[in-house]
Amino acid sequence: MSSCSPRTEFHVKPEAPAVASPEPPESPEAARSLLGDRLPLMQRFVAHLADTGTSHGLIGPREIPRLWDRHVLNCAVIADGIPSGVAIADIGSGAGLPGLVLAIARPDLRVTLVEPLLRRVTWLETVRADLGLEQVTVCRARAEQLHGELTVDVVTSRAVARLDTLAGWCLPLLPAGGHMLAMKGSSAADEVAEASDTIAALGGATPQVRECGVGVVEPPTVVVDILRERRVDPRPAARRARRSRKARR
Repeated sequence: MSSCSPRTEFHVKPEAPAVASPEPPESPEAARSLLGDRLPLMQRFVAHLADTGTSHGLIGPREIPRLWDRHVLNCAVIADGIPSGVAIADIGSGAGLPGLVLAIARPDLRVTLVEPLLRRVTWLETVRADLGLEQVTVCRARAEQLHGELTVDVVTSRAVARLDTLAGWCLPLLPAGGHMLAMKGSSAADEVAEASDTIAALGGATPQVRECGVGVVEPPTVVVDILRERRVDPRPAARRARRSRKARR
């Protein structure tokens, strides 16, 4: 009489079906005319935004259909106002808007993407490497940590903070003659009024509110352009900015 081990039943959990990556939207005609031979590289960037950009929480899924108009072209139109061959720091770069967009559209620019969060820095570095953007550096830091260490010709930002706070972060990174370009919306004029004392204390000239991309994007991109007229110690202005924020609460 033979003895047999009890039969062992293996219950294999079926694999979940693979989730297809979101399809990036088609590039509009405006992108072709604006970007020229840089369009294929920008299309690859948009594919990154639609795929891992959403899975990493950098772009909301609802934004995918309007990646071109609301995000990429919205940033690309500010490139015309930037001189050739300058160094740029993009503060709070996040999904590379506008920093990576500018680096793709303008390969003559040297771009430093400044971002404090590790998961965003990792994503930015992956995309930078995949797109072969050798002129781009990804820096994990807060802008204020770079005061005295990094000096660039232009500082950019998009949807990072109110203008008085941004001025305290960005203007100390500029030499006399450098420009801070803050992408803003309908609140631009109000923020300029609130930030005027801080900007002046940091050596900034009277801010200019400009519309970029008229006839290309709708609505046009609003940029607050601040020329740094002179270098000053940023610490007193930073304290004034903190007091101003407390007063508004």
